[in-house]
Amino acid sequence: MRTDAILKRLLMLHPNKLIDLKLNRIERLLAELGNPQNHLPPTIHVAGTNGKGSTIAHLRAMLEAAGKKVHVYTSPHLVSFHERIRLAGKLVTDEMLQQALEHCEKHNNDRPITYFEITTAAAFYLFSKTKADYLLLEVGLGGRFDATNVIDNPLGAIITPISIDHVEFLGDNEAQIAKEKAGILKKNAKAVVARQSEEALVSIEIVAKKLDIMPFFGGQDFDAYEQNGRLIYQDETGLLDLPMSNLKGDFQTQNAALAIAAIRHFELPINQEQIAMGLKNTSWPGRFMPINKGELRDLLPPSHQLFLDGGHNVAGAKVLVQALAKLDQTRPLILIMGSFANKDIEGFLQQFNQKVKNIFTIEFNSDRAAYSAKQLAKKASDMGFDAEATNSIKDALIQAAKIKNANVLICGSLHLVGEILAKNKTMID
Repeated sequence: MRTDAILKRLLMLHPNKLIDLKLNRIERLLAELGNPQNHLPPTIHVAGTNGKGSTIAHLRAMLEAAGKKVHVYTSPHLVSFHERIRLAGKLVTDEMLQQALEHCEKHNNDRPITYFEITTAAAFYLFSKTKADYLLLEVGLGGRFDATNVIDNPLGAIITPISIDHVEFLGDNEAQIAKEKAGILKKNAKAVVARQSEEALVSIEIVAKKLDIMPFFGGQDFDAYEQNGRLIYQDETGLLDLPMSNLKGDFQTQNAALAIAAIRHFELPINQEQIAMGLKNTSWPGRFMPINKGELRDLLPPSHQLFLDGGHNVAGAKVLVQALAKLDQTRPLILIMGSFANKDIEGFLQQFNQKVKNIFTIEFNSDRAAYSAKQLAKKASDMGFDAEATNSIKDALIQAAKIKNANVLICGSLHLVGEILAKNKTMID
């Protein structure tokens, strides 16, 4: 309750904007705090459109398999804000989080600052006060002007696949968006870059050339694929024959490959056995996540399968379709979805054309503008889908339960994923 009250106050410190991509406010606050960002363990900075959290989850599991203490900063959270900050392997406690937030609030002294900026400052403060071997740092939005981009000398940077998203902040084409994401690259710091479109790749190469660095590129310098139920990774130093990732979906092979490439290219002290152990132990909630028990799951008959995924853009839909292709195709596929109003719903749904039997739309609570269930159902109906607006997630699941032996996918927003996990009483640790 106290943490919620503090976070609510912090939300009001920039009354005009939830997102305002500048660095001057956080740099000012960090200076007031004694520049904790200069007193962190070796930091790996991760930007991109899709796969950031999953890549970090793989890397964390591999580092921990090697006995390393790892700080992690990710966003957004799903159920509780505490999920964003992991100190030396453990989620931040209530007491530590409250103290850090109040400390930052006091030093900020009511001056304008965004919610993400002041909470990021609190995370840096906590990371600087707790010993660890590494920090895995996820960009919030973009890269160049993101509040996390205040680390002058990171150990390295990772750029995951880039696609169209957040066009109102980053630009309406992949070249522009890639330039913003590549803003986390630093001179004298190594970089690993996922396989990209040609236009995104060119933008990243231009930024890297100006910094006089040569990134390690997916598809050129390293690659990975599934073979006979194994993950095969290959780069210039040789081939690794590994178990598949614990995370479901073909796309997780590429996220795992990014983590492995970072280990090899950044020369982290992790051997093949520890990489394999990390792959087996990786967990990341809300990404093609099977829901096998809980209050919401109980609304479906045992014959149904229920999955939860935060995919919300065209690229996310494409990898979801690839993952769904591994399921029994004789079973009808049902989508339950909600979405923020700034998302390309037509592009998202187009990927499911001829694959979905029914769509049930729902609304969710948020400070940001979101589609109503009726608006979303109309968009889907106009595209030829059998779509119906429902009053709640429970109503949608009750409707889905009437269709025999179905695969049910809840998707469209990470915010929605958080609501579902909370209502299902699924714990995240």
